[in-house]
Amino acid sequence: MNERSQKPVILITGGGRGIGAATAILAAELGYDVVLSYIADEASASAVVAQVEARGGRALAVRADNADPAQVAELFAALDLRFGRIDVLVNNASILAQQSRLEDLGFERMQRIFAVNTLGPMLCAQQATRRMAYRYGGSGGAVINISSASARLGSPNEYVDYAASKGAVETFTTGYAKEVAREGIRVNCVRPGHIYTEMHASGGEPGRVDRVRDTIPMGRGGQPEEVARAILWLAGEEASFVTGTFLDVTGGK
Repeated sequence: MNERSQKPVILITGGGRGIGAATAILAAELGYDVVLSYIADEASASAVVAQVEARGGRALAVRADNADPAQVAELFAALDLRFGRIDVLVNNASILAQQSRLEDLGFERMQRIFAVNTLGPMLCAQQATRRMAYRYGGSGGAVINISSASARLGSPNEYVDYAASKGAVETFTTGYAKEVAREGIRVNCVRPGHIYTEMHASGGEPGRVDRVRDTIPMGRGGQPEEVARAILWLAGEEASFVTGTFLDVTGGK
């Protein structure tokens, strides 16, 4: 049922955990209705929906693989049906794999990481453009791509494929921002540094942030909520003249 939201609607890919979940919850506190995608963990996504609703927002969780064009299209169709609008897209969904040197990376692993981390945001941005851009009768909007400090640092001996996929996201951010700047869409990028999320376990080292925190100028890892505040600043009217910009949330690293 289309409930044509009177509130702004934010779509957060990978919104069931970590930075995505923190962004969904803060968005609800700031007056957004929330759509989030997830790929496997329905329980976590449902828990985020409950937290959004507890803060007065409406929420919809949709299972969708960022790397599959058909599933991305279905995600946006579900958003259309429920809310009838999109004001902000947060391209947050991403994956990494076991820590490894380059010569030991499998081809299927590299393909999957680029499919989710790089092609996924581009597929989602295509759908968002068709709904936000003036040329399609939209009223504008904001897209925030989530990169990583690894795009600058390279993640040697650990995740060079992940780092490269995020570097590509940054180049995409620059080109896309210029392409739609006169269509009412602002496109920016947040680079989180070492943040306490579940993602590190995917790389085989759940305690990675604590291991490296002494290399961070501020001497600590970051919290997902600290990244969420940066994302939602870029999404809002306080950043109305900001596009094509990269915001580091890295503790100085």
